Amino acid sequence: MNLFEYLQERMSMSHIYQPVMIRTLLRKGGRAHKDEIAQEILSYDRSQIEYYAIRVNNMVGRVLRKNKVVLKEKDDYQLLDFNRYSAEELTELERLCTEKISSFLAKRDSIFEHRNHSRKAISGSIRYDVLKRAKNRCELCGIPAEQRALEVDHIVPKSLGGEDAIHNYQALCYKCNANKGNRDQTDFRAIGKRYELRQENCLFCKQESFSPIAENNLAFAIYDAYPVSEGHCLIIPKRHSKDWFELDQAELNALNDLSQKMRTKLLEKDRSISGFNIGANAGESAGQTIFHTHVHLIPRRDGDVENPRGGVRHSVMGRGFY
Repeated sequence: MNLFEYLQERMSMSHIYQPVMIRTLLRKGGRAHKDEIAQEILSYDRSQIEYYAIRVNNMVGRVLRKNKVVLKEKDDYQLLDFNRYSAEELTELERLCTEKISSFLAKRDSIFEHRNHSRKAISGSIRYDVLKRAKNRCELCGIPAEQRALEVDHIVPKSLGGEDAIHNYQALCYKCNANKGNRDQTDFRAIGKRYELRQENCLFCKQESFSPIAENNLAFAIYDAYPVSEGHCLIIPKRHSKDWFELDQAELNALNDLSQKMRTKLLEKDRSISGFNIGANAGESAGQTIFHTHVHLIPRRDGDVENPRGGVRHSVMGRGFY
């Protein structure tokens, strides 16, 4: 491919990535490591620049000001007594900085190498799935990734038994993630205990009585004992909760995860399925008879009722058609 032709005529762009990568390769003699290319692309990412600019001001800049190493004037930093050092001394000071960086990186890599496998870093593919599910926005404040860098956070902390599973991850912008502890007075130790809550006389709390079709850390799926259609199943949180409105975000994610998996499983098993009703009853007047949250996933097929128009609206008799 002729580069002049590609750059001038054939390149279509939704971002600056292509020309930045090509320019990096040109500057590096035609060959560059992926990390070098990534660093060049990173230099144009405004959300990442903002992320580290805040850390310059609130963390490293504050420490260096306190120790009288730098002076801050508006948005500029200045090394105190910079002019007192000779060219040779400046070179030596730069060498010492490089040595400190190398020493720290070697120590960090050693720690990562020996860390427990249960604390392994979140993979790129999982991060992609979490951000995709969140529509590339913070799930707390809603800001898009283009405006502020997003991080993948454990909803139930690892230290409290939280899973390395997609239903236990959420996308938070770095501000919401950093401020979570300051703004939220929730006792996370209590949250960990909440997920173990069972009620003695509750049918769905007796999980040992069922053979789940599928399950994850916070929920399980079973076939309904009185199905309204073939394949009718229930998605049930393991913690005892009265109805849908008592669920935590991690449980909502877990239920959604199992609903998607059961939908796929049912479609693979029965090609006659052409639709689904999904819903939960909340309260006796809404028809709830077992007061442990459960979601109905009901397969539908063409012609299974004379007129399906209205769907779940038929939960109020005579009001389904419109």
